[in-house]
Amino acid sequence: MALADTTRRGMLARLSRGPATVGELGQPFDISKPAVTKHVKVLERAGLIERRRDGRVHHCTLNQKPMQEAEEWIERHRKFWKASLDRLADYFEKQRITGDRK
Repeated sequence: MALADTTRRGMLARLSRGPATVGELGQPFDISKPAVTKHVKVLERAGLIERRRDGRVHHCTLNQKPMQEAEEWIERHRKFWKASLDRLADYFEKQRITGDRK
């Protein structure tokens, strides 16, 4: 999973501030250039970043669409579960009140 690795999450955080070269993405991490490239390829295959070459320099930008889609999916499910849990709490509250009267 592309987001499971802290280095890749850090790279995405960096790209959230604007475009960066592959070298700039790897700069804060104590890893080799081939490791940086591997992380970038994982993010690219996941559709989270887009990369373009300008000679030997690779420029990366964040592709926000997959994250926005995930956020929308999570929000739909959050609303569903919140409503379900609210109904469950109401049910238990009614049971408690009804039980007190017996």
